[in-house]
Amino acid sequence: MSKQISLFLPARLAAILALSSLVVGISDGAHAPQRSRALKREVATNASRNAAIVATTSAVLKETSEIRELAILRPVRSGAESRADIERMLVRNLDKQRTPAEMHATELSLRKFGLAPSEFKYRPFIIKLLTEQVAGYYDTKEQRFRLADWLDLEGQKPVMAHELTHALQDQHFNLKRFEKWPRGDSDAEIAAHALIEGDATLAMTMYMLKYPMVALAFTKSLAAGGISTEQYDLAPRAIRESLIFPYLNGSQWATQVYKRGGWAAVSKAYTNLPLSTEQIIHSEKYFSYERPIKVALPDVTNLLSAGTGVSNQQSAISKQPSPISNSPFPGTAGVPPAPRTRSSKSGAIASRPLPPPRKLPTAHRPLPNDAWHRIESDVNGEWSYYLILDQFLNSPSESKRAAAGWGGDRYELYEGPGGQVFLAQLTAWDTDDDASEFFDAYVKRTKLRYAQASPVELASADKDLRREWRTDEGGVVIEIRGSRVLIIEGIPDGLNADAAMKALWS
Repeated sequence: MSKQISLFLPARLAAILALSSLVVGISDGAHAPQRSRALKREVATNASRNAAIVATTSAVLKETSEIRELAILRPVRSGAESRADIERMLVRNLDKQRTPAEMHATELSLRKFGLAPSEFKYRPFIIKLLTEQVAGYYDTKEQRFRLADWLDLEGQKPVMAHELTHALQDQHFNLKRFEKWPRGDSDAEIAAHALIEGDATLAMTMYMLKYPMVALAFTKSLAAGGISTEQYDLAPRAIRESLIFPYLNGSQWATQVYKRGGWAAVSKAYTNLPLSTEQIIHSEKYFSYERPIKVALPDVTNLLSAGTGVSNQQSAISKQPSPISNSPFPGTAGVPPAPRTRSSKSGAIASRPLPPPRKLPTAHRPLPNDAWHRIESDVNGEWSYYLILDQFLNSPSESKRAAAGWGGDRYELYEGPGGQVFLAQLTAWDTDDDASEFFDAYVKRTKLRYAQASPVELASADKDLRREWRTDEGGVVIEIRGSRVLIIEGIPDGLNADAAMKALWS
């Protein structure tokens, strides 16, 4: 991270910026009445408040356009919005983006990976988290910028610069195309989101560098109003760090792209999207356009049902070749990547047209509770594997090193009778050594994840290639073959572990 970004984008502020793909927030409910009274003294009527916002928006848009080197193709409408209206918008958008079944799958994924406690409820928590800090947003549908009506305009100009960069992005690159990302590759989705937010964060940083008095007013605004982070502080670590990833890691990546070719290179990235969080973390892999390896897993619904003696009648979602759902690691923007095959590092980059959105399976329908169902199929990526490992290893350097050789992956989540959950993960690594390092780290993580686990004795010849445990959440097996590692967790009673591994390796 450059010194400039470190100076003007401390982690706490970035956390506020990262609360939503639409919202950049700096506020504290406890101080709202005081700010409201001060605002009433400054602005007599809503009409004059809106007029001030319109004038300030026009000025900041012009300044941001010059910094970002994107021409203003049309004026950006703007106005004030109440806290209640912004909160209703957040809830409405969340419910549009995620069906109840997808929310449920995300909740189970977080729990099964050990990233959230067993009692964690995803939807109510996310709503509280997103509404804790609200300031303003750019609406791609209405092409309109809205600022919270309780905030001081001068102190929020950097926030406006960030959001108005989104308006310029929308005018030039059509951000609406990022809102219909096909389910099933959240890692690529997060990478595209990092491009959008990293671009806007870099522009905001340059805005504050160019206008230091505005940056000072922004700092004073934060100091005067305080920053409420109660819900953010309560959030599981994986959610906290994934929300901030597009802003912090995205701005680091955007800085590297900018250094190679200025804003023109950043703009070109909207045609040649980053394909993975690996490319965001290691910008050199974006410049060489190292493509992720496509990994597939077979559907083992029938095997689970037969092994546990329940009906093997499959729901519509289980019959899909790859049921598409959401990763537990948030990401909300992007366009689908090209076919995922690892290419040579020639640096050749081709534009990839946007295919039609994939139709969702019937995940929104209630599923029978007496059978197994595949409820999620997704890609974790390097960033999420770092989080999965470090949740228990608590050693960022070790976890980052173990995740750094990532080449591709797929995980699938199944839900069975009585709340049983079965998780299968197949990972591909750049080299056999990378796979071995991940294998060792995941074994260590598993021993910490299931503290009361009982190891299963294996033949001496298998001990270096396979580890197996019995836990109160079902059996766990980790096996390495060359540059690939297969992991299954939650093996139910009655299902033979060898049969499950054989089916999944196939």
